[in-house]
Amino acid sequence: MKGFTKQHDLLCGLKDGIPIALGYLAVSFSLGIAMKNAGMNAAEGFFFSLFNLASAGEYAALQVIAADGAYLEIAIVTLVANARYLLMSTALSQKFSGKTALIHRFFVGYGITDELFGLGIAQSGALSPWYYYGALSISALFWAIGSSGGIIAGNILPARIVRALSVALFGMFLAIIIPPCRKDRAVLAVVLSGFALSWLCDLIPAISISSGTKTIILTVLIAAAASVIAPHEESAGEDA
Repeated sequence: MKGFTKQHDLLCGLKDGIPIALGYLAVSFSLGIAMKNAGMNAAEGFFFSLFNLASAGEYAALQVIAADGAYLEIAIVTLVANARYLLMSTALSQKFSGKTALIHRFFVGYGITDELFGLGIAQSGALSPWYYYGALSISALFWAIGSSGGIIAGNILPARIVRALSVALFGMFLAIIIPPCRKDRAVLAVVLSGFALSWLCDLIPAISISSGTKTIILTVLIAAAASVIAPHEESAGEDA
């Protein structure tokens, strides 16, 4: 994206961000049901999603909030769940022109999601921050609106329907993990280990820890073990 005005880049980003925004609206609606169950109102859910922009990170934080966890637990579990964005931001920074101001890099860093990252990386030539702002603004807005909508619906709809809608969020996570599990046995082993160890932590009375602490410990331990036992092929090739 180069050789165009800021307004043109912004409008192009808005246009390309519409499909992402519509997808976010549906997913965040289900997340809003979880927010309602955690005791949030529509305004709180709106800003919670607007300032986070991370489905997995938000869901992990909601589990700690619902369990009356400490602020430190919420901060750590969110950091662990969203750690991949540190790597994404490093990669995306290479798409900008060397003349791109630090302030633009700072604001783009606020909104690095899986989908927006893919959209930015896919652009030919240097990435215009104004293009990214366009895609980010509409996506973030719809993500926050969807969360509020889910909370409002949760307060209006019968409890039986709300419980049914709560399952939709788990369906989203299954849709995320099943394709890579089918392609890579190492990923499948990591997922199954996570399920098994989480179940054991709840089953064994001696392991009495909060859900937030359990998520943090299991995420770090399983990820570390997987990186040693089944390192990425490119990393293994570089070390050889």
